[in-house]
Amino acid sequence: MNLIIRQISKGDYQEYLSMAKDFYEMPCCDHIVDISHFENAFKFCLNDNPYARLFMIVLDSKIVGYGNIALTYSIEAGGNVVWLEELYIKKEYRSLGIGKAFFEYVYQNYPAKRYRLEVTNCNTQAIKLYKQLGYTPLDYNQMIKDID
Repeated sequence: MNLIIRQISKGDYQEYLSMAKDFYEMPCCDHIVDISHFENAFKFCLNDNPYARLFMIVLDSKIVGYGNIALTYSIEAGGNVVWLEELYIKKEYRSLGIGKAFFEYVYQNYPAKRYRLEVTNCNTQAIKLYKQLGYTPLDYNQMIKDID
């Protein structure tokens, strides 16, 4: 098994778009995301900005998933924080250790004081993985304010 995790390139757009749509159509995603957000994220991450990275996960020369992280700083944590925003593995490649390998890649290449993620309660397979990796639930209510 030859697994490569690499930052996106221009030629990855259609594959990323297809996977991102599938990610947000899964039953455990609690809202729909406008397709323009995928396009904007791809362009944003393609320019190697300091705030976010988008990765293609490649197994034996075939793209099998993607991951997205956001980089920030937290006074509460006392240092850098990596938000694991999205991790998507195509259905036929799940439970092969690819998700775990993605986390290891992030830990090695983006050292931080805290790694943080969100997961909906119905995504039991992801929760199981995250607990195995040492993540614990926070007793926070998240609140958002979207600006058009």
